[in-house]
Amino acid sequence: MTEPTPAIPETDDLAEPRLVIEPGVAARFGAVAEPVLLAMGYRLVRIKVSGEAGCTVQIMAERPDGTMLIDDCEAVSRALSPVLDVADPIDRAYRLEISSPGIDRPLVRRSDFARYAGHLVKIEMAVPHQGRKRFRGLLDGVDGDAVRIQREEAPKGEDPLVMLPMHDIGDARLVLTDELIAESMRRGKQAERDLKQSLGLAPEPPPHAKRSDPTKSQAPKRGAKAAKAAAKPTPQNTKKHRLAAERARRGEIDTSEGD
Repeated sequence: MTEPTPAIPETDDLAEPRLVIEPGVAARFGAVAEPVLLAMGYRLVRIKVSGEAGCTVQIMAERPDGTMLIDDCEAVSRALSPVLDVADPIDRAYRLEISSPGIDRPLVRRSDFARYAGHLVKIEMAVPHQGRKRFRGLLDGVDGDAVRIQREEAPKGEDPLVMLPMHDIGDARLVLTDELIAESMRRGKQAERDLKQSLGLAPEPPPHAKRSDPTKSQAPKRGAKAAKAAAKPTPQNTKKHRLAAERARRGEIDTSEGD
């Protein structure tokens, strides 16, 4: 099987640091895995060491555009397994699992918070902000070194907009919604088309074809549906209109209109 060949992105995209770094054993795995992933054109998202099946080491990785196909996971596993065998970061047997970040993914870099603006997110602070550690609401992008959140059900009299310092965030994760599922499917299909084209398994798109940017959020803007409905013209050829026209033609009075 031909190895996936992701396009080499800008160095800054790959080298963007994570805001949250795992401690202990997970950190030792990260020190070994991250250079291998970078050399292959992927970014480390998160490492989790659990007691499942004896011991399971889950390594989440992604392309810089946020996608990760099954072929990508298999390629990373083949490249990383022998390196981990030599480094031996843990003194017990373990099962290695390479995965994508998932749909309701963790947000670990500044670019993640910008990319998923408009989606529902839940955040737990490592350092309390305004006396609170947990926040949930619509992600409103970034502003300097802070993440903007429009809180759900903010107490009366309080501003729903909060600015959370990035470096005080302990955990941030997207909340599964219909809009998020739709956007994830769009990104996945685009990544699969790109991979097939790079391997010569699919024709290149015509020059005039419009290609969506997978790095930009397609989350619906707040109030967009209401504005669209308001702009829609009122129907002028309904059954009620036709009956009224027929009565007018016969000279009848429409009593349904009042005096």
